[in-house]
Amino acid sequence: MAEGSRPSPLAFGQVVIGPPGSGKSTYCQAMGAFLAHLGRSVAVVNLDPANEALPGPCALDIGELVTLADVMGSLGLGPNGGLLYCMEYLEANADWLRERLRALRGHYLLFDCPGQVELYTHHQALKNVFAQLAKWDFRLAAVHLVDSHYCTDPGKFISVLCTSLSTMLHVELPHVNVLSKMDLIEHYGKLAFNLDYYTEVLDLSYLVDHLASDPFFRNFRRLNEKLVEVIEDYSLVSFVPLNVQDKQSMRQVMQAVDKANGYSFGDREQRSLEALMSAAVGADFHFSSTLAVQEKYVQSQDKAVEEEVMDL
Repeated sequence: MAEGSRPSPLAFGQVVIGPPGSGKSTYCQAMGAFLAHLGRSVAVVNLDPANEALPGPCALDIGELVTLADVMGSLGLGPNGGLLYCMEYLEANADWLRERLRALRGHYLLFDCPGQVELYTHHQALKNVFAQLAKWDFRLAAVHLVDSHYCTDPGKFISVLCTSLSTMLHVELPHVNVLSKMDLIEHYGKLAFNLDYYTEVLDLSYLVDHLASDPFFRNFRRLNEKLVEVIEDYSLVSFVPLNVQDKQSMRQVMQAVDKANGYSFGDREQRSLEALMSAAVGADFHFSSTLAVQEKYVQSQDKAVEEEVMDL
C-alpha cells in the first residue's frame, strides 16, 4: 500500500452513556444514519451486555464475549452486580476488544454503553476500558444523555446536575451533556423557567427558591443550597438539547461532539474556515440551539392555552 493511501492512525468516535431509558441506543442509530448521510463511515459498537434487542445494525456486539443473562444464571448475581461483573470481564479481556476493533479501523465509532449509573460515577472498569481505547489511539468524547423530562421537576434536575458533574469528573473524557427527547418535553409539563435556563445551567439560586415553595422541600433548603454551590463552583455542566427527528438538532450535537474529540480539526474532512467556525461553538451556539427548541415549546404552550380558551 502506498504511503499516501494509508489511513490515519487515529480513530474518532463517541461513547454514549446515560441512565436507563435516556435513549442511548436510539441516539446511536440516529446519529449513525445522520453521519453516514454526510459521508462518514460509521460503525456502532454495543458494549451493553443487557441489550438483547438492538434497534439497528451493530458492527460489534459485546454479546459475543459475555451476556448479562449468562452471568446472572451462572453466578447467581442480580442485574446490577451482573453488569458490574460484565464490565470487569470486558476490562480483563481487553485484547478481545482490541482485536475486534482492528477490523473497524477507519470508521467513526459509536459505543453504545450500559445504563447503570454506578459505572460512570465511581466504578473503575468501564473507565479503564475508555483509557485503554485512548492508548490505542481512539479519540473519543463522552456523550451523556439525560431525559429532558427532568427539567420539569426542580428536585430531579438538581439530582441530574450532580450526577452529570460526578460523571464528568470520573470518566475523564471530553464531555458533552445532552438533553434527549426534546420533542416530547411539552408532554412532561410546563417548565418553571425558559429552556436556556436549564441548558446553560444559569443562576441555580432561583431553582432553590422555587423548590422552597414546596412544603416538603422547604426542610431541605440548606442541603439544596450546598448541592447547588458544588455544581456552580465547578462550573462545568451545561446541556445541548436534542431531538433525533430534527436534522438541525442532530447537526448541533454533532458539532459539539466534533469539537470535543477533535474530529473537526483532524484530516478526515476538509479543514475549511467554515467548518472550523461552525465547530467552534460557545455561548452563541448554545443560545441558537436552545432558541429553536424554545420557540417550538412556547408555540405548543400557546396552542394549548388557545384550545383551553376555545373549550371555555
